[in-house]
Amino acid sequence: MTTDIAGVLPEPRLRRFTLLTAGLVLYGASLALLVTADLGLAPWDVFHQGLAETTGLRLGLSVVVTSFAVLALWIPIRQRPGLGTLMNAIMIGLVFEAVIELLPDEASIPARIGLLIAAVVLNAIATGMYVGAGLGPGPRDGLMTGIAARGYQIKIVRTTIEVIVLVVGFLLGGSVGIGTLAYALGIGPLVHRTLPYFTIDKADS
Repeated sequence: MTTDIAGVLPEPRLRRFTLLTAGLVLYGASLALLVTADLGLAPWDVFHQGLAETTGLRLGLSVVVTSFAVLALWIPIRQRPGLGTLMNAIMIGLVFEAVIELLPDEASIPARIGLLIAAVVLNAIATGMYVGAGLGPGPRDGLMTGIAARGYQIKIVRTTIEVIVLVVGFLLGGSVGIGTLAYALGIGPLVHRTLPYFTIDKADS
């Protein structure tokens, strides 16, 4: 097996790490676009924003805090984090904070709609990349699959979790709107397209 020029990581592992890192950076950027569009957030991000509004935390830090709180819920369901899990928990919130500073505070309605569309598409690409890297699920994804592995249908588990965080986030002051609906309807079909494209076959490792 060949190695990268630094001789540190085997080449397939380096490919996975690069894909993972790029995916997480794009995911954080997509969240910044979605927040700037101000037309409603994805369910988990409604919760993140509601938590930020209630506690006074910056939104990016709220994402990080929530990630580690969700990881604590992995313990009773015996899920084990991978490198991708830990990087996901830290990077998305930090990238969001960096990118949001570069975006305008206000935009016209057409621009906001454009930002919303770009955010959903970019989020789907980012998801395909970090999941396709195969270095461990994100904290929220792992919670879903860990519960489902105990004998529940994954669609029921995912729907239940996302409805709960959406309602709690909304009650805490998170933004719900047409963007929430657009994300809910668009992300599944888009990820269905992007995930096979970016997935690295385990046989190549």
